[in-house]
Amino acid sequence: MHQEITHRIRNHPKFAELVHKRSRLGLILSLVVVAMYFAFILLVAFAPGVLGTPIADGSVITVGIPIGALIIVLAFALTGIYVRRANAEFDELNRQIIEETL
Repeated sequence: MHQEITHRIRNHPKFAELVHKRSRLGLILSLVVVAMYFAFILLVAFAPGVLGTPIADGSVITVGIPIGALIIVLAFALTGIYVRRANAEFDELNRQIIEETL
């Protein structure tokens, strides 16, 4: 019985749609985060003076601090985007699949 339900769910067209949408969004958001971190590391490696430049004359805060903080905030924001979409669209598709299959 359990294998039959699993088979019906895996063959459901909305399940394929759910997997495709979820995988695509996860891949896009992951690539954005990796690109941000990679760009930051490249900047540290090849232009450290840019990040070490003070924000204002006499300031002890350098350009690198707000850029690093921005990367962290953007990573949290992208996680929020995924969670919001998962709660709205993906959960609804999941509910429809379960109702139509069982």
